[in-house]
Amino acid sequence: QVQLVESGGGSVQAGGSLRLSCAASGFTDSRNCIGWFRQAPGKEREGVATIYTRDGSTYYIDSVEGRFTISQDNAKNTVYLQIDSLKPEDSDMYYCAADRFLGVCTMVAADYRYWGQGTQVTVSS
Repeated sequence: QVQLVESGGGSVQAGGSLRLSCAASGFTDSRNCIGWFRQAPGKEREGVATIYTRDGSTYYIDSVEGRFTISQDNAKNTVYLQIDSLKPEDSDMYYCAADRFLGVCTMVAADYRYWGQGTQVTVSS
């Protein structure tokens, strides 16, 4: 059974950085996408970055490219989301999601069956 455990959220001042971690277990092969999504209360869950674990291909939404970096450590079965130059509008609950894909990773939450419990990011101005 696939399990995802996030960590690394917290409260930071604007301009600071955070690195979120998603420890994954239970995959039977490497053809998976692991993505980071964020959600504010009352809003839709938004995909911000994904990585195809087989070859490390990464995908970002336009609004975060240049500040968010998704990466993986295969030895630790962990995917990271480095967030730099944090802005107050980055304050959200961040979730790690995963599923088996045979090609390009999507940013659509409904395409992912497995989810972590979330980690809160709060950015003060």
